[in-house]
Amino acid sequence: MAHRRSAPGRTYIAVVGPGDASTTEFDAAEAVGRGLARAGATVVTGGLGGVMAAASRGATSAGGTTVGLLPGTSRADGNEWLTIALPTGMGELRNGLVVRAADAVIAIGGGYGTLSEVALALKTGTPVIGLNTWAIEGVEPVDSPEEAVNQALRRTAGPRD
Repeated sequence: MAHRRSAPGRTYIAVVGPGDASTTEFDAAEAVGRGLARAGATVVTGGLGGVMAAASRGATSAGGTTVGLLPGTSRADGNEWLTIALPTGMGELRNGLVVRAADAVIAIGGGYGTLSEVALALKTGTPVIGLNTWAIEGVEPVDSPEEAVNQALRRTAGPRD
């Protein structure tokens, strides 16, 4: 299945990673969120803590828009930096929504939830940029938050099948 590109003028990048992020992962996610917002991209996350909160915080600090697809049924569960909190009531199944809402995925660190998002993205043809994450065929490894942002934006430029 070919990946669908966003409406003209708007790029959606998912930032995925552990809810119990290390300090290094948190700092990287915040820098990624900030960089994406400065480039005009909308940041999509699972809406909770850790990498999700850090990316949202970074994007918000740069005046960006953040969308959180929450696993539960309450908007109140979302982190405080979400522009839009969408409760799905789907639990971990919402990982599929996070991936399908994005033009590219940046994975930072990660446990099995992150692995599921990476696998779903690869299966659906969504580009995956990896910063200290799973070393899987198809994941494009990078060494810095800035490189992650630049690579994700490059992979979403131009027409897609």
